[in-house]
Amino acid sequence: MAPKKLSAKRSRRDTAAEGTSAATEFDSHHFRSAEHPQCFEAIKGWSFHRERRVQLRDDEYTDFQEEIAHRHWMSLVTPMAKFDPDIVLEFYANAWPTEEGVRDMRSWVRGQWVPFDANALSQFLGDPLVLEEGQECEFSQRRNRAEGFDEEAIAQLLCTPGQDFAWTIFGRRVLIMRTSMTTLT
Repeated sequence: MAPKKLSAKRSRRDTAAEGTSAATEFDSHHFRSAEHPQCFEAIKGWSFHRERRVQLRDDEYTDFQEEIAHRHWMSLVTPMAKFDPDIVLEFYANAWPTEEGVRDMRSWVRGQWVPFDANALSQFLGDPLVLEEGQECEFSQRRNRAEGFDEEAIAQLLCTPGQDFAWTIFGRRVLIMRTSMTTLT
């Protein structure tokens, strides 16, 4: 069977679309701008590792369990059973900054704005953080102190002997790899 011939007659919509650039045509339900589908394509190959669910008995690591309850972090220690990787990728693609120096702390997911600023994260944790104008959270206060964090003491406490933080190419400590941590850590 031969393919059907296309009609030589064109609609107004086809003619109008000719004058618009391809950059302005994007799926506005899934992406916030014409640049964000490109971000999606760039990260499409990412894979996700499921969160590990840690179940402790009531008599195990009671100090740790009390700290989780004190900080209202139950939502962090009970990860979601299922997630849609496409929605997660869409979140990250739309959170990607497209202009130098402009950082919008929200993303566009399936036609909805999803904020991920400090207030949104605090609200997710169930304990909204209310700061006065110019006031910093406890983490920022500790990080900005003249002496900063005692990274040597942290490494000695959390790492197995001979292990340390992973370093950036600029000589800055960034994280401790799980394989470098003690079993309890």
